[in-house]
Order: sequence, then C-alpha cells, then structure tokens
Amino acid sequence: MTVTVRSFAKINLGLRIGAAREDGFHELLTVYQTIGLYDIIRVGLGRGGGIEIRCADPRVPRDESNTCYRMVEKAMRALGAKGRVVIEIEKRLPVQGGLGGASSNGVAALLGLERALKKALPPVEKLRIAAEVGSDLPLFLVGGTVLGVGRGEQVYPLSDLPATACVVVAPQVGVSTPKAFAEWDRMTQGLKPLPQGSRDSALKGRPSTVVDTGDLAAELRSDGQPRAAVPTQSQPKLTVCRASDRMKELGRGLSAWLSDASLGQPYSSAPSDLAGRGRAKNPLLWLVRAGIENDFEQVVFPEYPRLHEGKVALLRAGAKYASLSGSGSALYGLFASRDMAAGAVAKLRKQGWSAEATMTLPRRAYWRQMIAG
Repeated sequence: MTVTVRSFAKINLGLRIGAAREDGFHELLTVYQTIGLYDIIRVGLGRGGGIEIRCADPRVPRDESNTCYRMVEKAMRALGAKGRVVIEIEKRLPVQGGLGGASSNGVAALLGLERALKKALPPVEKLRIAAEVGSDLPLFLVGGTVLGVGRGEQVYPLSDLPATACVVVAPQVGVSTPKAFAEWDRMTQGLKPLPQGSRDSALKGRPSTVVDTGDLAAELRSDGQPRAAVPTQSQPKLTVCRASDRMKELGRGLSAWLSDASLGQPYSSAPSDLAGRGRAKNPLLWLVRAGIENDFEQVVFPEYPRLHEGKVALLRAGAKYASLSGSGSALYGLFASRDMAAGAVAKLRKQGWSAEATMTLPRRAYWRQMIAG
C-alpha cells in the first residue's frame, strides 16, 4: 500500500534570535505560517524490514540522517509496527531554502506511515517525536498560523487567518542555518566576521554535529557546547540590544498585530491600501504596521547581497510586506490580491528572478489538502 501526502512549506512572519542556551540552541520567537507550495511524499509499506529513501535530488540524503528516515524509525518503534517502509521524496521546494522543506517532509512521512499502517500515535506522542527530530517539525503537526518559542519547537496555534496572496522568490543559493547562527553570534559579540570563502574551511576544521541543516537549527561542538568565536583587537564591539530586550520588542509587535487581527473588521478579499484607507481588511497585511523583522537578514544579506536585492525587488513589485524566510535563501512577499501577486511574478521573472505565486494556507485548508487524491 502506498500513501501520497503533500508536504507543505512554511514562512516566518518575523523572527527574533535570543540568547544561546545550555544545549547549544538559541531561544527563538517567531510566527510560522504554512503556504500552498509543497513537495510530494509517497510512503509504501511492504514485507520485510528497514527503511529506504528514494529521491532524484542528489542533495537529499538517503541514509539515517534524512528527516523522513528518523521520523519513520521512531514512529515504527513507538507503534510496535513491522515491515519495510519505502519513502519517495519528490522535491519541488528549494533545499536549504528556509521554507521548512526537510521538516515538512518528515511530518508528511509520519502521517503517510500512519495511514499505511492504519494505526495512529497520540497527538502528544507525535509532537514529542517531532521535537526530538528537529526544531521546525512540530509546527507542521499544527498548520496555519503558529506561534513558535523555545528553540522553535514549542508551538501554539493562533487564530486561523484568511488566505493571503503570497509570492516566493527562490534564489539559486543555499544558506546554512548553522553558519548563519555562527555569524549572528559573532556580530552580537562584536567579533570580526570570517572573510567570505574562508568560512567553510574554518567551520569544517572544528568537530561538530549539525542538526536539521536548512531549517532552524544549531551547530554544536562535540562536547555539546555552542561554538565560541575568537575576539579580535582591531574590531570594536558592536552596540547591540540585549537578547531579552530584543525578544520583548518583537513580542510587543506581535501582540499588537495579533490584537488588531482579533479585533479587526471582517475580512474582505478586495484590494486595500494600507497607507491610504486606514486599516487593512486582511490581518496578515497589518504586519507592515507591527514593524516585525527577521534577525537573520542582518547576517545573511551582507554575505549574500543578491538576497537583499530580492527583498527590494518584492517590495518594488508591490508587496505590502517582504522578508527572508527562516535563515533563507527563500524570500517572500505578501500581496493585497491574487491579481497583484500574479503581476508581481511576471515582473520579477522578467528581471531574472525565480518567482512563484501561491497563497498562505489556513489550518483547515492545510489539513484538508494534506492527503493527495
């Protein structure tokens, strides 16, 4: 029996990086939002034993480091199930794109396995397993608009906001989340950045364990502690707000946005002008007023200037709000209507960008569309 599951992507509506924790991760505060772009996961169950990963994309691991493999292995053990599981991954989402592709694939594989086995784990057990495997996985067991705290794995469903037109730009570059975290630590500690080109060799020279590369993750030394950077005398220390202050700042912005969303007018699909006609009818478009941002932009844009150009291009194409998703490299823009998003895609493609129009995916639609026919 083979079950086909759509593995939807996510974007981050604001992201604050807090203090490093004892386990090597950073405290995070973000709002996840599922969107309509997806990979396809096929889960087959037969006689025998073991787990096989099939994928045409050479960048996707096929061994036990694959997120699907790890999720299915834990689920089979928890369910006391036997059999040979074959997982086919049809990649449509960018690898290391900040859209949660690997994490979403893992959750989709778990849901497909449950259907193939005709057995289901309790929701709390599924969330526990997902959090063990990676920081971004639990959000895909909720869907829609989701508050993420802790290292991102503590998730709380928010009001199911209306679908909003969205354009995703996917530059042909992969951004490593562990390296982005390392650069963030250097910047906030007032340390001199590693020269571009030497960063890979410097990181490879240290023993480490990379967890969920491409999604929100942490890079640890072999002793489990976060990597320490070396100060330089020539670089003055940057003036940076304390991590706790910056988390509170985003918290206030999110609270204002969420209170506006819950108290706002009924949603209308008609185009609205944020600057000219007062409050926008669509709550997601009020983000521009909340002033929330993604901290990763401060370290990713200097290393990858093309990504900053992509954000500017989205705003010039009419986006009401544009941002890097996760640590990148994908960027997204929210638009007042489907027509405006379609026009933006045409304009961006003429400029040489790989752009695709989609919609944000509310929770009900997320679950309704999960299992492919």
